[in-house]
Amino acid sequence: MTFQQKLKEYVSNGKIPGKYGYIIDELYQSYIDALQGQDIQAMGIDPIFETFINLVAAQVENPFQFAPYHQQILEPFNYYQYGLEFIRPLVDMKLSSLRGEKNVLEIQKLLKEKHNVILLANHQIEADPQAISLLLEKDFPSLGREMIFVAGERVLTDPLASPISMGRNLLCIYSKRYIDHPPELKEKKQLHNKKTMELMSDLLAEGGKCIYVAPSGGRDRPNDMGVVEVAPFDPQSIEMFYLMTKKAKQPTHFYPLSLATFDLLPPPKTIQVELGEVRKAKRTGIHACFGNPINMENYPGSTATDKHARRQARADFICSLVKKEYSKFPPSGAR
Repeated sequence: MTFQQKLKEYVSNGKIPGKYGYIIDELYQSYIDALQGQDIQAMGIDPIFETFINLVAAQVENPFQFAPYHQQILEPFNYYQYGLEFIRPLVDMKLSSLRGEKNVLEIQKLLKEKHNVILLANHQIEADPQAISLLLEKDFPSLGREMIFVAGERVLTDPLASPISMGRNLLCIYSKRYIDHPPELKEKKQLHNKKTMELMSDLLAEGGKCIYVAPSGGRDRPNDMGVVEVAPFDPQSIEMFYLMTKKAKQPTHFYPLSLATFDLLPPPKTIQVELGEVRKAKRTGIHACFGNPINMENYPGSTATDKHARRQARADFICSLVKKEYSKFPPSGAR
């Protein structure tokens, strides 16, 4: 039985809703198209997708409940490694790049000394954690594997995304974009976020943690000219994380992280509230740059008398650091 036959069987017997069956089939077809002419295609991708629909069916039947701080599940099934293998065939490593290795080495040294590191980064696709791990896999495998990601509810509640999310260390929050939807759950979501922040404080107090944060609160998208732009950073988000780190017993260091992964699995052109976005994959190069450490107190505009102006200036400055390195990557469509 082929994968597509098995998928139709899962949809017909109700294991996977028709809406998700359609999305999976679209992803599978784009995956096949992306690998045309590649040696990897000879190995076959059906086993990868057969495992995927089994994992999705399990989520549909009994959704996994993510704790505010979720620790990656490595056994009896290694969700971390599966996430890498799902994305790996799509990544053309010959066209990919990792810059800022000096800073990565510095980050690893700080973590060994029980210092914390916060990566303030842009965010482009659902699979950014896997993309980061693949770029770090050769020389810095433990950093990618142990990194903690601040994750929104969509990668936790969508049955197509949650199996991949289960393999990562996550601080699970409801973003401002979706916290009012539906309105009757707003208070519950706010209490959840409060618990998550308390757990993050505990992690920072323990020390030795590297945490990825996307201060934009969402993924980068193309502008009216079709050019993918780094989304603006939210000053309140940065301020909240900075205040938390100042209260921690262990020192915390901030670094900018620039990512170019958009072509691999582009998000929808518009933001949609409902779950179930169509996903189409491409084979492409991916890129990351770990920038120099950020001085969170001394930056252009740090002397402004109004605290809101100072916070906005800091967010703009950090975002400019990310944009500067991002501009050095090949443009979307040419990777």
